[in-house]
Amino acid sequence: MALEKRIQIDLLMHKGVRIPNPDSVVIGPEVDIDRISGDGVTLWAGTKIFGKSTLILRGAEIGYEAPTTLEDCRIGPEVRLNGGYFSGAVFLKGVSTGSGAHVREGTILEESASIAHTVGLKQTILFPFVTLGSLINFCDCLMAGGTGKKDHSEVGSSYIHFNYTPNQDKATASLLGDVPRGVMLRERPIFLGGQGGLVGPCRLAFGTVIAAGCVYRKDEMRPGRLLVSGAPRGASTPFASGAYPGIRRVFVNNMTYIGNLISLMQWYRFARVLFLSVDFPQALLDGMIAVLNAGIDERLTRMRALAAKMPGAIDAYRTGARDKASPRLLEQKRALFERWSEVAGTVETARGWGGEERLRDAFLEDLEGVAGRWGKDYVPAIRALSPSAAGAGTRWLDGITSAVMDRALAVVPEMGPPQ
Repeated sequence: MALEKRIQIDLLMHKGVRIPNPDSVVIGPEVDIDRISGDGVTLWAGTKIFGKSTLILRGAEIGYEAPTTLEDCRIGPEVRLNGGYFSGAVFLKGVSTGSGAHVREGTILEESASIAHTVGLKQTILFPFVTLGSLINFCDCLMAGGTGKKDHSEVGSSYIHFNYTPNQDKATASLLGDVPRGVMLRERPIFLGGQGGLVGPCRLAFGTVIAAGCVYRKDEMRPGRLLVSGAPRGASTPFASGAYPGIRRVFVNNMTYIGNLISLMQWYRFARVLFLSVDFPQALLDGMIAVLNAGIDERLTRMRALAAKMPGAIDAYRTGARDKASPRLLEQKRALFERWSEVAGTVETARGWGGEERLRDAFLEDLEGVAGRWGKDYVPAIRALSPSAAGAGTRWLDGITSAVMDRALAVVPEMGPPQ
């Protein structure tokens, strides 16, 4: 074992980190061991830790089931990462993952969220208690819903979120629930049945149930619906590559998703900050905000690439539709191409807007009161909010998401509903 590595391992063990097989553990020279707690942390055999921003808090257990690589992850207290590869992600108190995980940048798992074995996540946000089964690919999603460990949103095993299109783009993020209501931890859970899939970009309301074995392709904004879809009928038809006949829905769903990311960032900045503590230090909050900013950048990048394809989409659509081409659809594509930079500018302006101050301040006053009573324990404090206080918080965050969409549609009114 190299001398520098041995010194790092010895220092970690001296501060209380449990390392049953020191010779099998790798700590990168850039890792700040002062950011690794000595209080109940265990690094099992085969653990590799890299990245100067890595943070590991008390009671975390890494690599119990299988070798584990961590790279620039921020890990809250009592987190169990049982095996796999984790990079650029944030895990809050009580999160657990099965072995074979592949969790990459843009991912936040909030309190007590969990995934079973062999799950792939990237640009994924799971709100408290959301549970994913095994053998799942669930990239480019935000999922909320549920009130606790016995009442949570869930994705069944062998589920796929389809986030790459035949036109070779990824403007496909799906919003399952939403931020303004989801953060209040009192909405009905969402259930996606196993052996199924969701084709992004998609939006689902709270209380939605998709039957097992279904691949679902539409939005459902009515709460409490059971969705069942049959297998596609056999067919062989011409395919107009790059025509984008549903460009308005893609635009609206992406801007809605971005609006929700911005409202979540303001929630972190103004509400989560009230719960800073030993178990939720500033470094963990900073990581969450950094991930959200990177997530907004990712969505803007994907939309910019989509907008650049619109001249070709116009030609492809005209060729396929001929005299049946919709003038409105042509206008939508042209507007997206010509004015995307202006739309992106409105997002950048909205990114720093904290919402309507009157609503925000009234809500935060109530939240400070419950935070004090619950000793800065986030989940029970949020659930202790009165219905009126939670409603005020939802209206504050709704105002942020609506502002993003309104500003975008002011630039490209062609994407709005027909007049």
